[in-house]
Amino acid sequence: MSRRIQLLCCRVGRKPRDTVLTLVLCFARIHPPEFFKKKYAVDEAHYVTEISSVLASKKPAVLLTLRGVNTDSGNISKEASFEGISQFNVNNKILHPEIAECRVIKTDMELEVLRYTNKISSEAHKEVMKAVKPGMKEYEMESLFQHYCYTRGGMRHTSYTCICGSGENSSVLHYGHAGAPNDRTIEDGDLCLFDMGGEYYCYGSDITCTFPASGKFTADQRAVYEAVLKSSRAVMKAVKPGVSWPDMHRLADRVHLEELTRIGILKGNVDDMVKVHLGAVFMPHGLGHLLGIDVHDVGGYPEGVERIDEPGLRSLRTARSLEQGMVLTIEPGIYFIDHLLDQALRDPAQSCFINSDVLRRFRGFGGVRIEDDIAVTATGMELLTCVPRTVEEIEAFMAEGQGSAKSFDCLSSQKQ
Repeated sequence: MSRRIQLLCCRVGRKPRDTVLTLVLCFARIHPPEFFKKKYAVDEAHYVTEISSVLASKKPAVLLTLRGVNTDSGNISKEASFEGISQFNVNNKILHPEIAECRVIKTDMELEVLRYTNKISSEAHKEVMKAVKPGMKEYEMESLFQHYCYTRGGMRHTSYTCICGSGENSSVLHYGHAGAPNDRTIEDGDLCLFDMGGEYYCYGSDITCTFPASGKFTADQRAVYEAVLKSSRAVMKAVKPGVSWPDMHRLADRVHLEELTRIGILKGNVDDMVKVHLGAVFMPHGLGHLLGIDVHDVGGYPEGVERIDEPGLRSLRTARSLEQGMVLTIEPGIYFIDHLLDQALRDPAQSCFINSDVLRRFRGFGGVRIEDDIAVTATGMELLTCVPRTVEEIEAFMAEGQGSAKSFDCLSSQKQ
């Protein structure tokens, strides 16, 4: 059997800094290869200047290099290249799908790191909840989150740009970017939707908490929040190996439609609402995504798994069936986005289910998203995130934050 040398001199993170091979500055100490063998527990280590000669001495039939498309982002991984590579038989097609599949199922060691990123990020979210007050800037909350993650958890980086939406900004799905840099003043009566996650050794977390800036939900805020929480918990109860992720999205959608009908925003038969994709008007994104070294991790659409071309479902970042060892986010949300609401009101197939008088009361409401990170187990799931979730827990925790808040006991993080 011919030998294959797997050449993994490639990016493994989200940013240029995250590389397998690191350049050593001329004034830094240069460690011998034995140092790196011990540090990384590998069988063999050589300087990168020797890569061509070392590989040639092994006489490989083929070098496998990593090149392929991330089906989530559309980006192409940067392939390894070095002086002298032209002398080898190189195949850049075999390795990418294999490595992507390896990243889908987490090892026990990877799960430990992901538990840690969730623990620190959860605590950072709680610090923000204790500190927030009307009159503060959204970016103050972003700064506090980052400060806690770094000082208390050694997390120098976040997994993505923090989303700190208050008021109407809470309905902007990817708010917080350079064009809208979390710069609004938080006002009394606002809902705050803060989507933030710390990163440790390239492993991410992705947590969203929604809560009232004043510490007390209004009746309408409570109704919408509890609708989203109900869908989140329904999905968590249903998660287990073999379950279709698109079916979990459909489950969340149905719960939202039932609850919006109960609130009075919608009217009519829920089955008929499902047929016209009314749920996507209020939740235009997918239910969740794979999580790991990338916050939207690779492997969502391997060969044989096709994207579903329907509103809402087409935004799912994976359509796989769940397997033990997968780590995903569960992030249902209900948003009142004027553009989507106006479109629905112009569509006779959808507008017949909308109570326009009640809907008018929710214009400018913003949105609610509840996002937790979970690991699929043999019989269900493990909840990695640990933050106050019910209305009662949030209000009590924020009230205590005015004085010396006692630690929140997250009993719900037990394995199911």
